[in-house]
Amino acid sequence: MQTKRNSLEDYTVKSVSQRQYLLLAIPLIISGISTPILGAVDTAVIGRMPDAAAIGGVAIGAVIFNTMYWLLGFLRVSTSGFTAQASGANNYQEMMLSFIRPMILALLFGFFFITFQQPIIKITISILGGSETVSAFAENYFSIRIWGAPFALANYVIIGWLIGMGRVRLSLITQLFMNLLNIILDLVFVLGLNMGVQGVASATLIAEVSAVLFGIGLILYTKDITFSSISYSKIMDVHPLLKMAKVNRDLFLRTICLLIMTGIFTAMGASMGEVTLAANAILLQIHYLMAYLFGGFANASSILVGRAIGENNKEVYKRAYKLSAQWGISSAVIMALVMWLLGPEILSLFTTIPEVRATAHTFLIWMVLFPIVGFWGLQLEGIFSGATEAKSIRNSIFYALIVFLLVIWLLVPVFLNHGIWFAFIIFSLSRSIFLSLFIPKLNRMLFHSPHKL
Repeated sequence: MQTKRNSLEDYTVKSVSQRQYLLLAIPLIISGISTPILGAVDTAVIGRMPDAAAIGGVAIGAVIFNTMYWLLGFLRVSTSGFTAQASGANNYQEMMLSFIRPMILALLFGFFFITFQQPIIKITISILGGSETVSAFAENYFSIRIWGAPFALANYVIIGWLIGMGRVRLSLITQLFMNLLNIILDLVFVLGLNMGVQGVASATLIAEVSAVLFGIGLILYTKDITFSSISYSKIMDVHPLLKMAKVNRDLFLRTICLLIMTGIFTAMGASMGEVTLAANAILLQIHYLMAYLFGGFANASSILVGRAIGENNKEVYKRAYKLSAQWGISSAVIMALVMWLLGPEILSLFTTIPEVRATAHTFLIWMVLFPIVGFWGLQLEGIFSGATEAKSIRNSIFYALIVFLLVIWLLVPVFLNHGIWFAFIIFSLSRSIFLSLFIPKLNRMLFHSPHKL
């Protein structure tokens, strides 16, 4: 079959300039940061309600969906890595298969979540705890949003594939379409129609469904995929399926470790009262904003690393690693300074409840520290994801989780919520340190022979 010219600008030269890297990274940053902005708007809109339990209910509901969707976050990460490698190798058929295989998996998991929605909500509510009022809000939120599960997971595949193909602007357009629609509907349903938690959940459901239809329309318009040319036997070819399963297994286990950490963090905050739970939820939203900003640079590096491996180009790999470090450090310093200087003003955007805002301000220092200790682990995940070397990601998160559990056990009984946040910061630091230890092994593995898909 005649291969098509890649949509990504030809970066596989002797080096990659700062300008080329930023042209790739900036749309990815905007696309990525729009996701936590959406969560931040949800929290801010609910924060206008007089009941702190509503914020806590949405926070717990969000944790449930984060648990389900983060477990399947490999659908985006591995899709991006495999697609970038196929793109670098100029393998048109594998570019299409790298979209179709994970899409089938996404839809199957989505319908599984809908089928078992009642056991999911009952078990997770009992684990996470919270007052009866908080639990009622969380169940209300969940019962509406769950119907968007197949679409939310399908969107992971769409975004991952567009990123891997270097269709960065299209991934940005798709993401912004979903999140802007969600924000508009949030404002209309909650502030305009006074629908409360139901309004927030309904806005997200409508946006998720619309985004998938929009994203598939863009993909078909570009003609990068011709479904009629793919046979069932190619989709079910054992070798690439096993490779995809191995990478996805490791990313799945990595996500379980992250969710154990997040679940323990949220449950302990909930045990300290609705105000502390609400304050922690706001600070976590700020953390997500910073983490997704780093993710934009990490995704840019992932694309370059995947293409470099596909073309067996060591120079582009080394340049992507260097640029990832440079921009990660710069961003971490800037974000820490912003939180130090403007933290109280940022908190005021999220809630008008005085006691929630005051409690959040007490623990704001941890958000100053997070970008400094956490940026390198997030940046390195982009490098390893582009190389589809997920085992090291899995192991580093597992080791960091062990450290987190030890610190939680030692400090929370004494320092209460400060102990929870200290454990979170130590987890982020450990994640950075442990993953960096696997870099020499990755370097030895790559480029000794041409990479074959």
